[in-house]
Amino acid sequence: MKKLAIIVNGKPESGKDFLCDAAIAKFRARKISSIDPILPIAKLGGWDGVKTQKSRKLLSDLKHAFTEFNDLSHQYVLEKYRDFLQSEDSILFVHIRERDQIEAFKQAAEHCVTILIRRPDTERTVGNASDDGINRIAYDYIYDNTHGLTDAAADFNTFILDILHEHEIPS
Repeated sequence: MKKLAIIVNGKPESGKDFLCDAAIAKFRARKISSIDPILPIAKLGGWDGVKTQKSRKLLSDLKHAFTEFNDLSHQYVLEKYRDFLQSEDSILFVHIRERDQIEAFKQAAEHCVTILIRRPDTERTVGNASDDGINRIAYDYIYDNTHGLTDAAADFNTFILDILHEHEIPS
């Protein structure tokens, strides 16, 4: 079965998780984030799990340090991608912020596209390299999240369905 990895990016609070969860409810899909292996490390250091501007910078800095040290996040997403390839799911949503990490994953994945999710009220400087660099990346698709919650879920699912048809992925 042909499968598609979809790299999802967007500013904090643009609706990435909500929209991906809506797609997961409709399609055979799952999601991962390149920050996932960093979260337990941050919690060991005293992070309470709440994402603030200060904690987002901590997570970004830790991810960068571990990328330089042993490429932890990239190795994690590759492991999860291999698991996905063995699954019945047809879509893997992969949250990645950094351009170099996006390019590395795109090179490793057989079928992969990128989506930028934009929401007008979230286009601000966040204060860390990961979040503030997302608009300097070329994306295959851009989704403008301008709907209320109910309409956004249905609209995003239609958006994803169009991408699946374009790439001949079974829905």
